[in-house]
Amino acid sequence: MTTPRRRFLVQSSSMVLLLTTPMLARGATLMSIRVWPAPEYTRLTLESDGPLSAAHQVLNDPPRLVVDIQGLQLDNPLRELAGKVKSDDPFIKDVRVGQYKPDVVRLVIDLKQAVKPQVFSLLPVAAYQNRLVFDLYPAHSGDRLMAFMQQQEALDRDRQVGTGTAQTAPPQSLAQAQTGQQDSLGDWIRQHRSELDNPQTAPQPPHVLADNTPTQRPDPVRRDRRNFRSVLLAIDPGHGGEDPGATGPSGVHEKDMVLLIARHLRDLAMNTPNMRVMMTRDSDYFVPLWTRVEKAQSANADLFTSIHADGWFTPEARGASVYCLSDGGASSVEARLMAQRENAADAIGGIDINSRSYQVAKVLLDMSTTAKINASLKMARPTLGKMGELVHLHSKQVQQASFAVLKSPSIPSMLVETAFISNPEEEARLQTPAYRKQIARAIFEGLRAYLDTNPPLARRRVLT
Repeated sequence: MTTPRRRFLVQSSSMVLLLTTPMLARGATLMSIRVWPAPEYTRLTLESDGPLSAAHQVLNDPPRLVVDIQGLQLDNPLRELAGKVKSDDPFIKDVRVGQYKPDVVRLVIDLKQAVKPQVFSLLPVAAYQNRLVFDLYPAHSGDRLMAFMQQQEALDRDRQVGTGTAQTAPPQSLAQAQTGQQDSLGDWIRQHRSELDNPQTAPQPPHVLADNTPTQRPDPVRRDRRNFRSVLLAIDPGHGGEDPGATGPSGVHEKDMVLLIARHLRDLAMNTPNMRVMMTRDSDYFVPLWTRVEKAQSANADLFTSIHADGWFTPEARGASVYCLSDGGASSVEARLMAQRENAADAIGGIDINSRSYQVAKVLLDMSTTAKINASLKMARPTLGKMGELVHLHSKQVQQASFAVLKSPSIPSMLVETAFISNPEEEARLQTPAYRKQIARAIFEGLRAYLDTNPPLARRRVLT
């Protein structure tokens, strides 16, 4: 005989099972799939309303990556994945998708070259939900940029003592440099990849020709420096890829505007005697903060300029600002909040915090010196002054805070906030080529003013 209490417990247990069983069987639903191709790596991101678990293996002949994702059903976003792969993706040739098991979706990523994948999950942050990330790095990658920079340093030393002979670039390359068609030094290296394998015959990049071009204005400080050499400027367009940065009222992303400004700055520097340029990114992809610093350090850059567009809590804030690293506290509450926002880029863009590279980076980012910070301030002050001649300033003093991207151990570094993209008027202004060129010109003139009194000296190499 069933007692009333037992009948109640049975009915309650049945109700709990009815409520929980569909939730357990449902699994996660894909919200979005994004593919971010870049010269250095390609990122594939699966965003879902719940965490995903995946197992993967790399196969050869032909090279391909096989991924089994638990708890998914084959749906339209997955079927459309192949259409998101661009023909010029340096790593992915094609993607095939199928329902491998009732609760397992299999992705077969056909590759153009052997890769070393990094697979990791990201918890919800900012506007994103759960993300499963596949970063496809080349399996065999040599540091061609570093080798090329070392070659350029040798040429600089030869020119200083009058023993070197400069090679000339093909006329087509020179024409491309004059019309601004070269995106970056990295693009040039990729175009001449095979030739760079032989240092004796390697051509010179188009913007190195400026080293042999007479200066266009008298400069007694530079003329008297017998051991003057060419300057390598590292330009860092903030954010990119998964990390859009701040977003304006009409939906304009910071990452897009700062890349355009950075390209204008690059063109000004490339067409200037004795200046060379490298960019931490030259298209829309995510670069971790520490990698931006590492790129500039590896290339032995002389100056580092990170370009951004402020976002604030209210639309009234406006004007440009210049920031440097602080060896203590922030110079203002606003500077501290700004640094916190910019330093959140890694969490939003997505990095594997368990990777060895990230652990090494944390050590690198704590090696900045007081001397380097003082040099950064010397560079930032004339830049702020030149910007104040052309655009409205939010602050008339260089601000300081603990920006991770400025923590190079040895390179004078500054972060330029070109405008408040959260201000409707300044968001509209950022979308005009005239304003972007104006900002780039102001930054460039500030850098020139710094170099007038702080020309780089010939590097002394330590022989081992």
